[in-house]
Amino acid sequence: MILPIGPIHPSLKEPLRLKLKTQGEKVLSAEIDYGYVHRGIERIMKGKTWQKGIYLSERVCGICSYIHTQTFAETFESIAGERAPLRAQYLRVLTNELDRIQSHLLANSTYFKAIEHETLFMYMLYLREPVMDAIELLTGNRVNMGWNVVGGVRMDVKQTHMDSIMKIMLKLESEFERYVEMFEKGPLVGLRSHDVGKMTRDEAIKARAVGPIGRASGLEHDLRENHHTYKDHLDLKVIWRKEGDNFARNMNRFDEITQSINLIKQVIEDLPEGDIRKKIDIPAGYGDWRNEAPRGEVTYTVETNGNLIKNISIRTPSIMNIDACAKYMFNDVATVSDAVATYASVDPCIACTERVVIVDESGKTREFDYPNYPKI
Repeated sequence: MILPIGPIHPSLKEPLRLKLKTQGEKVLSAEIDYGYVHRGIERIMKGKTWQKGIYLSERVCGICSYIHTQTFAETFESIAGERAPLRAQYLRVLTNELDRIQSHLLANSTYFKAIEHETLFMYMLYLREPVMDAIELLTGNRVNMGWNVVGGVRMDVKQTHMDSIMKIMLKLESEFERYVEMFEKGPLVGLRSHDVGKMTRDEAIKARAVGPIGRASGLEHDLRENHHTYKDHLDLKVIWRKEGDNFARNMNRFDEITQSINLIKQVIEDLPEGDIRKKIDIPAGYGDWRNEAPRGEVTYTVETNGNLIKNISIRTPSIMNIDACAKYMFNDVATVSDAVATYASVDPCIACTERVVIVDESGKTREFDYPNYPKI
């Protein structure tokens, strides 16, 4: 039988429809229907200045909003052949890693809720709150930060802010391992996470899985390796696992949180003096830029006439990861509840997946038609 879940369902934090093909309680395969929250952000950006465009880019996703503004700004900087001042680059790393920590904690909390481990669910949210406080201390806001501009960042930071953020990181580090151990060695984990929702390395490559989802299946790829700030100034090592199951995906995020704490310490200890912003004259041109969001690769492709955005395309990671989940992770899952947990382990973001409005060859808009919709 076909068992529909969603688009509105207590287990789904955003609307979409899971159609599970089941035999008894066993899940044989799945399909996913989109199209419930698409907003047309790319289309709205056309004809706007970068100042209005970067404002819209931060609203593509509410959970990892920060990385969209950084990628937007760095796309325009690449068109101009410029880079932000080094101090601004370090502050971007600081904000990016704080945002990665809170996103990973929220992702794992959602998974723990799906497997009915409410203790760990609450502890993850407990750990997340001070990180959100650190983001607010740094940028003035918790979610839509308004932090990046083309050429740098909007505000400088005081040493007292750095000291407070360091204290938050040290406290997080001291408490964090206890809860990781509860997940790693707890009896519920073996029943609900090990060998559930498996995806092999070859399957991850075929599905083009990105971020912690691909790395949990053995893909040693992290775009931060190639970013000039991380590559030239910071000590970064790609974290990956080979099990490819629900357990590996959550543990990969836990390990990345530890790494993000270490990167934040490096930034605070080595933060250079200097300007936080410089004026950049943007010429007419075309450019693209990729960054590692908490969920994986975010790509911005922009064409500008120097003043206005002529065309823009945004590719977010969840579209690949949700597709990987539907094609490979649901196959032969033992129970429907395990299928829901497997979907939660992917940390899907529907808002950023459905950011587009579809335009046909004549220029008319039409309804969302996944997966065979044309490019804008």
